[in-house]
Amino acid sequence: MVKLSGVVITYNEERNIEKCLRSLQPVVDEIVVVDSFSTDRTKSICLDHGVTFIEQEFLGYIEQKNFALSKASFDHIVSLDGDEALSEPLQQSIIKLKSNWTNDGYYCNRFNNFCGQWIKHSDWYPNRKLRVFDRRRARWEGINPHDAVRLEKGATSGRLTGDILHWTYQSYSEFNKKTEYFSTIAARAYYEYGKKAPFYKIWFNPLWAFIKAYFFRLGVLDGVNGLVICVQTAHITFLKYTKLRELIQQNN
Repeated sequence: MVKLSGVVITYNEERNIEKCLRSLQPVVDEIVVVDSFSTDRTKSICLDHGVTFIEQEFLGYIEQKNFALSKASFDHIVSLDGDEALSEPLQQSIIKLKSNWTNDGYYCNRFNNFCGQWIKHSDWYPNRKLRVFDRRRARWEGINPHDAVRLEKGATSGRLTGDILHWTYQSYSEFNKKTEYFSTIAARAYYEYGKKAPFYKIWFNPLWAFIKAYFFRLGVLDGVNGLVICVQTAHITFLKYTKLRELIQQNN
């Protein structure tokens, strides 16, 4: 029987962290929470649930999540963010997996709740994520803030039934603030990687991001919130490249 560590990173997640922990408790053999010194009730809620609670200054999304992996007691991991939880079907899939683990990692769909609405289309569903894995064959990689678990070459993967439930932005103003925040992080990461921001990317990439999400991935079927999401998808792409262009000009 495989033993599992539930691993979570948090910062000011009092709104969602209890749902996250309650969903993990029937499934995993320990829960490790790495917190970036929250100023709300996140710490007290976590301690009430008996988790291993570690405080660590934020290192960056990828770096923080790999740090959290290193603190787990077991090699087999279920990784969630503080605003995510396992659906009941996904809980059952993982429980069955503990006695029949055959791959190095397992993908799940993520189901996003935006302003009280579960989003079924655009780029938001099915939002496939690798979150159940053997840390000896995988680690967090990518370009901040777009982190993802990557399996090493030759590793095998499977797919689990059920969803990761994600309570994302719950107001339009919160969405706007995070768009500004994440576009800045992305631009800085792109700059460090030596990426360029020619005019055609500033013009074409946001337009294509909207067309792909709204029409080809059926964001139109999610109503007003689908339109908001797809417009903001284009907006964050525009901001990312304009901020990257600004950084390049400032440092030349």
